Amino acid sequence: MTIILKNKETLLFDEFIFKCSIGKKGLIKNKIEGDKKTPKGVFSLGNLYYRKDRHVKPSTKLKCIAIKKDMGWCDDVKSKKNYNKIIRIKKKKVHYEKLFRKDYKYDFLIPINYNTKKTIIGKGSAIFIHLTKKFKPTLGCVALKKKDFLILLKLINKNTKIKLN
Repeated sequence: MTIILKNKETLLFDEFIFKCSIGKKGLIKNKIEGDKKTPKGVFSLGNLYYRKDRHVKPSTKLKCIAIKKDMGWCDDVKSKKNYNKIIRIKKKKVHYEKLFRKDYKYDFLIPINYNTKKTIIGKGSAIFIHLTKKFKPTLGCVALKKKDFLILLKLINKNTKIKLN
């Protein structure tokens, strides 16, 4: 089954309707790093990453990976090797999105497999489904309230796709 973005504030899955937020500047077919837009298309989902120091492992069919303090997601257009991949932060001289955050937004996150197979530098990186409290626009991700995220986790599996259009 497919998670469908009905409009910029509604996700549908089966009979479930979830309020969400997306990129501050809407949707785009030709995404560029830093444009604050959510990429259009149909994408597979990655594993669930979660903060086990704050939450118990949730009920889901996805593979669960605990977020460690040294985990980051490379969004550096100068790093051919690491761009749009999870990395270990070791005083790396690359720019990255820190996954072990002080706030709650990445307490649970699922990477949307956009620009991951044949990665093109500068086409966008670190596109996730993550948490929100006030539905503020994102930098290109899809954000849900924790309660809804946990419901969605119970419904989806590794074959679930997300349709953003």
